[in-house]
Amino acid sequence: MSGAVSDIWLVRHGETQWSASGRHTGRSDIPLTAAGEAAARGLAERLEGQAFAAVWSSPSQRARRTCELAGFGDRCIVKDDLAEWDYGAYEGLTTPQILQERPGWLLFRDGCPDGEQAADAGRRADRIVAALRAENGAVLIFSSAHFLRVLAARWLGLPPEQGALFVLDTASISVLGYEHHSRAEPVVRGWNRR
Repeated sequence: MSGAVSDIWLVRHGETQWSASGRHTGRSDIPLTAAGEAAARGLAERLEGQAFAAVWSSPSQRARRTCELAGFGDRCIVKDDLAEWDYGAYEGLTTPQILQERPGWLLFRDGCPDGEQAADAGRRADRIVAALRAENGAVLIFSSAHFLRVLAARWLGLPPEQGALFVLDTASISVLGYEHHSRAEPVVRGWNRR
C-alpha cells in the first residue's frame, strides 16, 4: 500500500437522453446529447491545473466520451468495476413507472430484479477503493451517478445503501480525500459541484 494520500476526483458523465428523462441507464450504452457533450467540454476548464496520477473510466460510452471531451481520453484506463448499477428488469424505466408496479420501491434498499442489489455495487466499489488507496497521487474517475454514490459511501466506510444520501447531477465534480492526510480519516472534500 502506498504511503501517499491524495484526493480522488469523481465526475458524473454528461447528459444523455435517458438521464434527461429520468430513465434508469445501467448497462444500456446511451450516447451523450449535444448538451451533454457541451457540458463535458466545459469540464476541461473546470479541471484545468489539476495533476492526476491516473484517469479511470467506466466502460460506458457516456463516461468514456465525457472523459475524452474533458481532455483526458489519451490517459484513460477503463475499469469494469466502475460500471453503473445493473438495473436488470428496471433498465430504461423511470422511478414513477417502477413505483406503479412496485409501490414504495427504493433502489438503495430494494435493488433490482435480475440486476444488482446495493451489496453487489458495494463489492465493486470496495475493489475500486482498495485500488485507489494503492495509488500514488490524485485519481480522476468518470462514471455514473448511482455507482459513484455507492463509491462515496464505501470510501467513508458507510454501508453501500447510504449512497442514497448523496445526489449527483450530470457533468458534476465531487472530491473525496482524507482529513489530516491520514488514511484513517476518509472525508468528502466537495460534492456535486456544477
